[in-house]
Amino acid sequence: MADVMMTPTGLEQRLAYPVKKSQSRLVRLLRAYPLVFVGGLLVAALVFVALFAPVLAPYNPDYQFPNGLAMNGAPLAPNHQFIMGTDDLGRDIYSRVLYGARVSLEVGVFSSIISLFIGTSLGIIAGYFGKWADSVIMRITDMMLAFPLILFVVALVAVIGQSVDNLFIAIGVLGWATTARIVRGQVLSVKEFEFVQAAKALGSPNWRILLRIILPNIVAPVIVLTTLSIGNNMLLESTLSFLGIGVAPPTPSWGNMLAEGQSIFEYAPWLLYYPGLALLLAVLGFNLLGDGLRELFNPRRVR
Repeated sequence: MADVMMTPTGLEQRLAYPVKKSQSRLVRLLRAYPLVFVGGLLVAALVFVALFAPVLAPYNPDYQFPNGLAMNGAPLAPNHQFIMGTDDLGRDIYSRVLYGARVSLEVGVFSSIISLFIGTSLGIIAGYFGKWADSVIMRITDMMLAFPLILFVVALVAVIGQSVDNLFIAIGVLGWATTARIVRGQVLSVKEFEFVQAAKALGSPNWRILLRIILPNIVAPVIVLTTLSIGNNMLLESTLSFLGIGVAPPTPSWGNMLAEGQSIFEYAPWLLYYPGLALLLAVLGFNLLGDGLRELFNPRRVR
C-alpha cells in the first residue's frame, strides 16, 4: 500500500515532463548561442545603469567638491569616498560615468531608430518598385557610403548646433545608407517568392503587400542590423565628443571625459580607464548581441 501511494500519478508525470523539457531546451539554447546571453547581460546592465543613474550615483555629476583635489591641485586617486577618483575639477568620476551611460545610450538608440525608419522606407521602395526609384535611391546611397559618416555629421552639427538632441538627429538622418542597401537586397529576394506573386495576382494593393507580407519577412536582418548600429553610433558619439564636436561639457559623456583626461593621463590614468572601460563594455555588449541574433535568425542553422 505504501508503494502505491509513493508512486506518482500519471497526471503528475505529465505535468513534470514539459517543465523538464522546457528547461533542457533553454539550456541548449544558451549553450548554442552564448553570445546572445553574454551580450544581453551587458546590454541589460547598461540599460539599468542609464535608467537608474540618479539613484545609483552618490553625487551630482557636475558638483565640484572642495576636497576633491589634492593639496597640489591634482585629481584624487580612487579612495573610500570617491571610488573611481576625481577629475581635474574635483568632480566624482563614478557619478559622471553613470550619467554618461544615459547620454551614450540615448544617442545610440534614438539615432538608430531614425536611421532604421529612413533606411527601411527607402530600401523597401527601391527594392519593390525598382526602375527609376531604385536607380535614384541607390545612387544617393552610393554617394552617402562614398564618404565617411563622421564628416557629414560634423558638418551638420556645425550647422544645427551642438547638443545631445542635435547629435542623435544628425547621426540618424545621415546614417541610413547601410540599412537601405541591406533592406533593398532582402526585398529583392522576398518579392520573388510565390506568396508575394500570389498576392499580386489576387489584386492586393502595394501598401498591403509591403506592410503585411514583405516587411514581416525582413524583420530578422533589420533587428540584427539595428542592434549592431546602436553600438556603432555610441562609438561615433564618443568619438565626436572626444574631438569636441559632440556632447559639450559640462554634460557628462564618455567621449568628453576621455578628452578631459587625456592631458593629465600620466599622473591621473583613472580618468581614462573608467570611461574607456564603460564604453568598451557597452559597445561589446551590443556587438555580441547582434552577432548572436544573426546566428539565431540564420535560416540555414541547424535547429
